[in-house]
Amino acid sequence: MKYIALPEEHVRRLSFYLAMEEHVARTLNDGDDCFFMWQVEPSVIFGRNQLIESEVNLDYCRAHHIETFRRKSGGGCVYADMSNVMFSYITRNENVQLTFNQYINMVALVLYKMGIDAKTSGRNDILIDGRKVSGNAFYHIPGHSIVHGTMLYDTDMRNMVGAITPSDDKLLSKGVKSVRQHIALLKDYTTLSLEEFKAFVRKHLCSEELTLSPTDIDRIEEIEQEYLSEDFIYGNNPRYSLVRKCRIEGVGDFEVRMEIKNGIIKKVNLLGDYFVTGDIDRQLLSPLIGKQLDRLELSIALPDRLDDIILKLQKEDFINMMTGEEPNRKTA
Repeated sequence: MKYIALPEEHVRRLSFYLAMEEHVARTLNDGDDCFFMWQVEPSVIFGRNQLIESEVNLDYCRAHHIETFRRKSGGGCVYADMSNVMFSYITRNENVQLTFNQYINMVALVLYKMGIDAKTSGRNDILIDGRKVSGNAFYHIPGHSIVHGTMLYDTDMRNMVGAITPSDDKLLSKGVKSVRQHIALLKDYTTLSLEEFKAFVRKHLCSEELTLSPTDIDRIEEIEQEYLSEDFIYGNNPRYSLVRKCRIEGVGDFEVRMEIKNGIIKKVNLLGDYFVTGDIDRQLLSPLIGKQLDRLELSIALPDRLDDIILKLQKEDFINMMTGEEPNRKTA
């Protein structure tokens, strides 16, 4: 695997590294898998389909100079600072599920080589002693898959708790009473410093290095402008006449917003921390417009395989959520 290095090792905004992933995928990933690590000043990054007001304590972030960014992958909200490290992995493999599993197992194996008994769990986590040390997300662009995630060497717990406002249901579903009980910090399991840990990871994952050129940096900064736009960060989430929330185990938290007139779906939007594997607008939401909010009509309108659109989502569970029925899900 090829390590992608920057010509100058100063800390940049989180949005730069998200743009760097895209640039590498579109122009530099010519066959070899690519990997790089990055660190940022205190920042919150939330998922592609999340509503910022529901996930981020914006007042706390402003008061404590914590920047907020949206990414193009699904999944939940994450706090990052200079005490932990972020990983980015780019591959030409377009099988999202295979790529995701390959990546988190690869990272878990590196921790195992350090003498840490790390295990993969659930949709996207790596655990130590049953506690989360790494959360990961992915997205797909034509011809490439991108996986990125956190590695908690250490962190500012006060900022982590203050900046992120996860739902009570999410915490309870994992059987924890506090964020600190839920996470593991690598510093408690290794004598390596953070810099030594980064060197260990690089040595065991990568066999060569490519340093980006000034032209590459210019292109990345152009791509970055999309991530910095208010429309992208805050999104367009108008109020809808009907809102349903639920958690589908093994899939994620969902909030479906519908504008209904005379029982007909006029508009629909789907928020949450789920992972998208297909074209959610074209394949899942557009077929619902103009349809009666009725179990049979929804079943006819929707494709049979929803797990090709949202990772591990079953058609019955989605229809249950749309119609407000209870089976196979937990309500929020």
